Amino acid sequence: MRFINWHKKMGEKRMLKYGLDWYSVAWISWIKGLISGIVIYHFFI
Repeated sequence: MRFINWHKKMGEKRMLKYGLDWYSVAWISWIKGLISGIVIYHFFI
């Protein structure tokens, strides 16, 4: 439980530092996942 709370605090600090909201973070994560999937598909399949 301690790790989860630490992770949430770190995420919130980064969001405040860069001026992002949860919606922006979700889009960034989705795009990173899409790019990672394309790279894995291209090089390993």
